[in-house]
Amino acid sequence: MTYIHFIVNPISGKGTHSLTEAYIKSFFPEDKFRIEVDTTQHKGHAVALAKKAVMLNTDYVVACGGDGTINEVASCIVNTDTKLGIIPVGSGNGLASNLQIPRDFEAAMKIIRNGKTSMIDAGTINGHYFFSNTGLGIDAIVIRNYEDSGKRTLLSYIKASLKASVNFMPAVTSVSYNNETIVVKPFLLFISNSNEMGYNMSLTPKASLNDGWLDLVIVPELSFFGKLILGYYVLRNKAEKFSRAKHVLVRDVHIEMPEKIFNDVQIDGEYHCFKTNTITVSVLENALKVITQ
Repeated sequence: MTYIHFIVNPISGKGTHSLTEAYIKSFFPEDKFRIEVDTTQHKGHAVALAKKAVMLNTDYVVACGGDGTINEVASCIVNTDTKLGIIPVGSGNGLASNLQIPRDFEAAMKIIRNGKTSMIDAGTINGHYFFSNTGLGIDAIVIRNYEDSGKRTLLSYIKASLKASVNFMPAVTSVSYNNETIVVKPFLLFISNSNEMGYNMSLTPKASLNDGWLDLVIVPELSFFGKLILGYYVLRNKAEKFSRAKHVLVRDVHIEMPEKIFNDVQIDGEYHCFKTNTITVSVLENALKVITQ
């Protein structure tokens, strides 16, 4: 009998989804599956619920939410035999899209029921895991503004981006990778494991979840016109054609911002404030078992 533990974020997306315990159990015959369902009560709660599920020797832990919920659950099962399942309920759903997991609940449940597994890499940033992407440039401020808006819509994301573009001030940054060090004032300092950020947008369309590399994107300080051009390319999913962007495959990155005490960071679309000006990023190959098509 397969033991599957679902962790449902009730406010993911617009908070109107119908992922009830009865609905979830309707997809899994009782003679073949043991199903448990927990609901998160606050940010970070999925971590405690996932740890409990792992202690109970669950076969799969299924994150029902957006990239933030997926990150909390997946972080608890890195380098274990427990498999991660995903039911995309969030607004962006970048990782689920990269894994070709449909937003249709019935189709996504069938994928969980079939149990086909793939291995993907994970990234680490100062002890935190990321599975889709992380960033220390304007994207971190975009996420902070987006969370402050209280709305999880594409329009809110665009408004957060415009506000960040006006107010963001790049700081002198030393970036070391592949035996090279550059000093730059980055408008964008983005490190990705996935080929999609969410909302069908991408800065790293050629990134792979299982190639053992991270995709580093560095864009220096830009003029107003430069920001408009970059925004156009991002919205058209052609960011790799922006001539001022540096794209590099890396396994490790060391970042120092000597002028700063704290750092704004986004990790899988969630805002964090690091109380340090030294950041270390690295990749963990084949670190996570994920249920896919």
